[in-house]
Amino acid sequence: MLVNVTVENWMSFRDSTTLSMGATKERQHGERIPRVAKYRARVLPIAVLYGGNASGKTNFFKALRFVQRFVVDGTYPDQKIPVQPFLLDNSSEKPSRFSVTILVDETMYELSFAATRQSVLEEKLVGVLSSAERVLYHRTSPKGEGIVFDPSLGDQDFLRFAARGTRDNQLFLTNAVSQNISTFSPVYSWFKDSLHFISPDARFGPFVRFFERESPLASAAQTLLARLDTGVVRLDGEEVPVDELPISESQLSELRSRLREDEVATLFAGRNRRIVILRDGDSLTAKKMVAYHRTVDGSECKFDMAQESDGTVRIIDLLPAFVDLSEHGSTDVYVIDELDRNLHTFVTKFFIEMYMASCSSSSRSQLLFTTHDLLLMDQKLFRRDEMWITERDQTGVSTLLSFAEYENVRYDKDIRKSYLLGRLGGVPRVPQCPYVLEIGEAHEEAQGNES
Repeated sequence: MLVNVTVENWMSFRDSTTLSMGATKERQHGERIPRVAKYRARVLPIAVLYGGNASGKTNFFKALRFVQRFVVDGTYPDQKIPVQPFLLDNSSEKPSRFSVTILVDETMYELSFAATRQSVLEEKLVGVLSSAERVLYHRTSPKGEGIVFDPSLGDQDFLRFAARGTRDNQLFLTNAVSQNISTFSPVYSWFKDSLHFISPDARFGPFVRFFERESPLASAAQTLLARLDTGVVRLDGEEVPVDELPISESQLSELRSRLREDEVATLFAGRNRRIVILRDGDSLTAKKMVAYHRTVDGSECKFDMAQESDGTVRIIDLLPAFVDLSEHGSTDVYVIDELDRNLHTFVTKFFIEMYMASCSSSSRSQLLFTTHDLLLMDQKLFRRDEMWITERDQTGVSTLLSFAEYENVRYDKDIRKSYLLGRLGGVPRVPQCPYVLEIGEAHEEAQGNES
C-alpha cells in the first residue's frame, strides 16, 4: 500500500507537496477503510485528483512514476538522471526531492532521496516501527562511501563494499538489490511488482490473459463487457502469420533471439490493433485480439479491434486493472491518469464502485486516479479526505489540497456548486460562462427539493 508521497522541485511542484493516503477522523464510508493494526492506522483505498488543465494532476503522478523507474530500472554509467525541476525561477539549479512511504507485508518503509541531473545527493531508507523509526541506511553524498548503515543489518564490511560500487547517478537501493543484498528486496519488489501506471492513451500490457480460457480475467471480461453495454459477447485471440507482421526482418530476428519462453512481446499495429508475439519452442507465434458480437439470428460475428469504439477499447484496457484490484488478497496499487478518458460517467462510476465494493478493513489494494468528470465529485461516492484539488497559481506553481482541509465542507454538502463557482480552487482561469452558474443553481435547487 501507498501511505504518503512527497515531491519538491518537480515540474510544476516547486514547493514540498504531499499526497497522504492516511485516513482522517472522518467516519463517512468507514466500513471500507483498511486498518493496519500494527500502527493503529487507517490507510485510504482510493484517491481522486481534480483540477483544471495544466494544474499539475499528471505532473504529480509523473513524479511517482519517475521514482518507480529510478528504483527499478536505474541508470547506465554516465547517463543523466531524468529529473525535471521547476524551471520558472532559480529552482532549476536545486535538487529535486522525493519521499515515498509504503506498506509492505504489514511493515512500513520510507524511501527518500534528493537528486540533480548529475547525481544523487542524499538517500535514506527508514523502517517505520510501531512506535519509532529505524534508519536502515543514510547516504549523505553522491559517493557510495558516504553511507551509514544500521548496526543490526549484519555484515557491515559487505554493505560498505556494495556501497562503494554505487555510482553517483544511481540509488544505493537499486545497486544493493542487483548485488543480491536481500535485506532491501521487499522495498525494491514493491516498486517493481505492486505499483502499476496506466496513462490516458496506454494500451494495458497483459491483454494476452484474455485469450487464456482458464484465466479469471477471461471469464470476468465476458461478464463485465455484457454488463457495461458494449455489445461485445466475448474476446478471443486470432493467429496472425508471423511473416505478415508489420515489422522488419531484422526486428523479427531480434525477437527470435531475445524473446524467452515465458515472455510476451506486444506490437501495436494501427488504430486499436494489438498483436502479441510469443515463443513456441524454436519458433514465434503471433495473435491479435478480436471481439465477438451477437447477430440478429443469435450467432456470433467477429470484429477486429479497429472496428470497436474508443470507449469499448478503453474499457478493455482497464478491465485487467479493476479485476486485479477487486481480487481478494490483492496488494496492487494502480495509478490511472484520466480514468474517465473516452468513458461515459456511468461506466467510470461502475468501475469505481466495483472496486470499492471489494474494499474492507483488511484489504490492501489501492486506486489513485485523475479525472475531469465533475459528476464523480460526490460525497456519496468518496470521503472528503479521498478527494484532492490541484491548482496552478499565476507564477506557475502547482499546489495540492485535500477537501478535508477546507473549512465548512460538510459531509452532506453537494460540493460541485462550490467547485464550479471557483470557491475551492482548481478551475481554469477562463471567462466565466453563464452556463456554469446555471449548473450551480440547478444543483442548489435539486438539493432543496430533496430535503
